[in-house]
Amino acid sequence: MSLVTALIYRRRHRLLGRLVQEALAVYGMEVPAAAEIGPGLTVFHRGFGTVLHPYTTLGADVTLYNGVTIGRADPWVPQERSAMRRVVVEDGAVLCAGAKVVCKEGVLTVGAGTVVGANAVLTRSTGPGEVWAGVPARKVGLREGCWVPAAAPLP
Repeated sequence: MSLVTALIYRRRHRLLGRLVQEALAVYGMEVPAAAEIGPGLTVFHRGFGTVLHPYTTLGADVTLYNGVTIGRADPWVPQERSAMRRVVVEDGAVLCAGAKVVCKEGVLTVGAGTVVGANAVLTRSTGPGEVWAGVPARKVGLREGCWVPAAAPLP
């Protein structure tokens, strides 16, 4: 586990939380205590320039590269009046360098195993194992060999 990842997991510490937040700021990262982070997070290039909105949920084994932004598409509107509710990045998703995931309204979900390409601007939910690229991002393919959770068996 890298130093940056260890700091991210310790940002909610009762006594050291504020110090940890400042240490992350030295790396150019903003990861609010309210953001939910699953196990197995991987952050490449020390996450320089990475910003997560407080209403962000990262699943297990998510990979973040430098310059990733997850936030609202309406930052000029006060949070309490925003139509955005949450951004959910499911298990095994990869957000490449400079990727922007911005939610207009409701819940935006980045599907399990999905890849959001470098400098892509994703404004809508994706399915599992998809590859998205461009500005605005559009589906450009499927991720081969990607683990995608199977549907629960029927009773």
